[in-house]
Amino acid sequence: MTDPIAEPLIARFFRYVAVTSQSDADATALPSTPGQLRLAEMLRDELDAAGAADVHLDGNGILTARLPGTVPGAPAIGFVAHLDTVDVGLSPDVRPQRLRFEGEDLLLNAERDVWLRAAEHPELLPYRGEEIVFGDGTSVLGADNKSAVAILMTLADELSRRGAPHGDILLAFVPDEEIGLRGAKALDLARFPAAFAYTIDGGERGEVVHETFNAASAQITIDGVTAHPVSAKGVLVNPILLATELIGAFDALQTPEHTAGREGYWWFNRIGGDQARATLDMSIRDHDAGRFAGRKRAVEEAVEAMRARHPRARFDLAVTDVYANIDDALGGDRTAVELIFRALAERGIAPRVVPMRGGTDGSALSARGLPTPNYFTGGLNFHSRFECLPVAAFADAYRVTEALCRLAAEPSGA
Repeated sequence: MTDPIAEPLIARFFRYVAVTSQSDADATALPSTPGQLRLAEMLRDELDAAGAADVHLDGNGILTARLPGTVPGAPAIGFVAHLDTVDVGLSPDVRPQRLRFEGEDLLLNAERDVWLRAAEHPELLPYRGEEIVFGDGTSVLGADNKSAVAILMTLADELSRRGAPHGDILLAFVPDEEIGLRGAKALDLARFPAAFAYTIDGGERGEVVHETFNAASAQITIDGVTAHPVSAKGVLVNPILLATELIGAFDALQTPEHTAGREGYWWFNRIGGDQARATLDMSIRDHDAGRFAGRKRAVEEAVEAMRARHPRARFDLAVTDVYANIDDALGGDRTAVELIFRALAERGIAPRVVPMRGGTDGSALSARGLPTPNYFTGGLNFHSRFECLPVAAFADAYRVTEALCRLAAEPSGA
């Protein structure tokens, strides 16, 4: 039997994905695109109508609100969703559709002849005979993360109508998660005074994330010496060749395509240059804080070695920490994670604890002192034209959220 909460969830989800809100990594403003602000304004008006308190939309497009508690003394818990969808070169406009999956290939777009081949997507098999929300094959679906937006907005409406037992519930909707967790880094924690919080930004049913990468970015600029080829011998210093030499100093097997699980990596993901200057961008990742620090030192040492070998060139290095492992911020207090396991058990959902090879807004918030693990939305195949949202898993994500609010307010909850 379909959970009755599914229909209001899907209705909200369809309404929110209709607002185009891709983020733009090349923009410097926050939010990086106007669609994110339009979505935040829509949510602000809906929260006001639902009777939420302290509804505030700031100049960075960050929306916060409070659902007043009904249990005195219960801890305030927070929930975070992001407003942006990712830009992976597909259309920014999302056209969702509900399809029933019977284990056979699905035609997503007849005009463009886009098919989802069932044999290539075994992750859908647990949902045989069920409804799944897809896009039309020209864009991502936007379940990352508008499914979470729909969950939290439905929660605000349901709690205000039913008066269920809970402490203060704090909501935050932040922009630009997909381009460096910018919104979470700018969130005013004075407007979000939670004892602990959750992001709802994971994948399939049961997924729990309290380990993420430690992450840094490195930018390397190499200035060479230009010369006409006629008189270049002993004069020309080619920065492009120096860039490739530097890349070759790193173990080719410690890259994303050769690592998995808790294995860290270096990733050169952008290169540019001309006769005078070359630039390199690198991502540095590791779950272990000690190894992460060692990886950053290795980058510094490699650049220093290049300086010694090529004294006529100039090498500038900037290493910037991007986010930290959530687990390191939890310390000895595992309340937030333990509550997720209790909520999953109530729903009969087996937990799938995933050491995330990436980061969430919770990574940025945890580094700022607010423990913020992550759990599933039910979505699958994020960042692709085959992104989808099984309706039953979507409803389960809502019920887990609802349970967390109640469990945290029980005497044994926190």
